[in-house]
Amino acid sequence: MLIVDGHLDLALNALREDRDLLVDVWTTRVRESHDTGKGKGKSTVAFPEMRRGRVALCFTTAHAFCTTGRFIPHMDFGSPEQAFAVARGQLAYYEALERGGHVRIMRSLQDLERHMAEWTTWDGETDPDPAESPPLGLVINMECADAILDPGQLQDWWDWGLRLIGPAHSGEGRYAGGTGSATGLTEQAPALLAEMQRLGIPLDLTHCSEAAFWGCLQHYDGPVLASHANSRTLVPHQRELDDRQLQAILDRNGVIGVTLGNWQLQYEWKCLADNRHLRVTLDRAVDHIDHICQLAGDHLHVAIGSDLDGGVGTDEFPHDLDTIADLQRFVEVLDRRGYPSEAVADILHGNWLRFLGEAWEG
Repeated sequence: MLIVDGHLDLALNALREDRDLLVDVWTTRVRESHDTGKGKGKSTVAFPEMRRGRVALCFTTAHAFCTTGRFIPHMDFGSPEQAFAVARGQLAYYEALERGGHVRIMRSLQDLERHMAEWTTWDGETDPDPAESPPLGLVINMECADAILDPGQLQDWWDWGLRLIGPAHSGEGRYAGGTGSATGLTEQAPALLAEMQRLGIPLDLTHCSEAAFWGCLQHYDGPVLASHANSRTLVPHQRELDDRQLQAILDRNGVIGVTLGNWQLQYEWKCLADNRHLRVTLDRAVDHIDHICQLAGDHLHVAIGSDLDGGVGTDEFPHDLDTIADLQRFVEVLDRRGYPSEAVADILHGNWLRFLGEAWEG
């Protein structure tokens, strides 16, 4: 079955971790086998595995920020100009991949429809060869808007291919507070949100602090999503969304991408370090899917936003997932949990495609 993944940090993985995504994960693991850094030798994402897993499309990031806390080395920079240069360089990486025929950057609804039609034709062949699949599709999402030097520059980012924006990541950003912050919107955030609405750029509420979350919804009337977030009812951590927040996204006909980091799936895995032997599986991700479906009253507003790799490795993702190709296991897990085939297809690709179609039609 074709899959649309709502969150992958492909450029961050390639440039910060110095991984060649054109070679398979097994080669990368060997190359990193003597590196003791976090996640090294444990990669899950590369283009051959994406093709094998029928990941026809993903939302991939431009990811650099500039916060007061300087939270994360090599991602959180000392000035907006540095963040701009790094994020712009990540877009240049995607442009180079597109020039080489490895990916297609989705810039319009027509691009999306042609791309998915080609993948559907390939997938319908008898025993299709992953090495002969169409190029991978990319929708570029800015994960933290700090790299936008000012709201007036957003037109340039649009022209460069940016199509989704999450205003915040961690700490107190230039436009909004993020994970680990109680700060809301800054003075320049309303102008950014207005420009996003003018250009038709959907708002990704992932990582927003609670104050920023509600502030964004007050100032922005366009389409909203959470590309990679889980239920705070199941994992009581500020990074996740409580039922009021989930309901607010549902009320705006948005989609929530359930994410796969063990600590975001199972509270004890994060908070009780001596319990890291807990064998979290994809079934736990379906618990979060179930919760969102119960709130929505249907299966049409939940999807996958895996965040695979994302600075960590196989030891921090479900036990029954070794590479991104194993996202196909969701077909069996969802079927076992009673989801009909139509619902499985919507969760694995249809809901994201409908969201993009409706957002880009407007």
